[in-house]
Amino acid sequence: MCSYSSTNVFDSGKHSTHVQRVEWRSTTCTVPPPKPLLLATPLEDGEFPILLFLHGYLLYNIFYSQLIQHVASHGFIVIAPQLYTVAGPDTSDEIHSAAAITNWLSEGLTKFLPSNVRPNFSKLALAGHSRGGKTAFALALRKLNTTTNLRFSAVIGVDPVDGMDKGKQTPPPVLTYVPHSFDVDMAALVIGSGLGEVKRNPLFPPCAPKGVNHENFFSECQKPAWYFVAKDYGHLDMLDDDTKGLAGKATYCLCKNGESRKPMRMFVGGVIVAFLNAYLNGDNTHLLATTATDRHQSVPIPLDFKFDCLV
Repeated sequence: MCSYSSTNVFDSGKHSTHVQRVEWRSTTCTVPPPKPLLLATPLEDGEFPILLFLHGYLLYNIFYSQLIQHVASHGFIVIAPQLYTVAGPDTSDEIHSAAAITNWLSEGLTKFLPSNVRPNFSKLALAGHSRGGKTAFALALRKLNTTTNLRFSAVIGVDPVDGMDKGKQTPPPVLTYVPHSFDVDMAALVIGSGLGEVKRNPLFPPCAPKGVNHENFFSECQKPAWYFVAKDYGHLDMLDDDTKGLAGKATYCLCKNGESRKPMRMFVGGVIVAFLNAYLNGDNTHLLATTATDRHQSVPIPLDFKFDCLV
């Protein structure tokens, strides 16, 4: 068993964190956010980079509370909007909403942060899980002619999914099936689940079908791009342990799962932190340690994974 300190990206970081919900319709702020938000921030004084994190299909942002707290504890401000509660196959509204939230950040975010916490708008990353990963890449690719007044320096897809199957992509399609065709002008990270393409039972399709999943997204990334796949974990295993309500209970029923969620959540959070430190803070120490030959010594969880990169 490996020992590790709080400086390890797979463990909680050195910062105490605060999580709050911002209900856009009830706020008295003169510049309310376009959508309800879940904010995770450090509590200590300082200026911190920003991560905008988009939830998966028919999921709630609160299902990612433990994951975004993990990232925030390493010195990041994480904004997780609730893009919708009910949605059809078309992701156009989500793309426009993500752009609107990005454009709101510079004028409205500071009002909802602790007084001693300052956002660094020049260090901004975009991430999403499942359909949210597709939405993140769509915004980075400027699909639907979307523009933002802040520049993203990195994009992250956490088990991204572009539809039901090759040829059955949800509109607007992101994957082109042309290698290295993503022209995003920023660093990219793709994290996949080995069990995402496995059916849980014959009645439901796999949650991250082969042909429209992480493997295809990484294939279309350009340099610099990083790719990690947790072989023995599933599409929803980075969510909170306790996801309440019918939708929360369904997260344990619809997708093939690993033995428990905590190892996958630690892995996803740690890889995100290592990647953000490299491309927002200029420190690639943890990213290189994670990908070293003896990486089992730097990944303090019983997790078998594969790795690839374009640098």
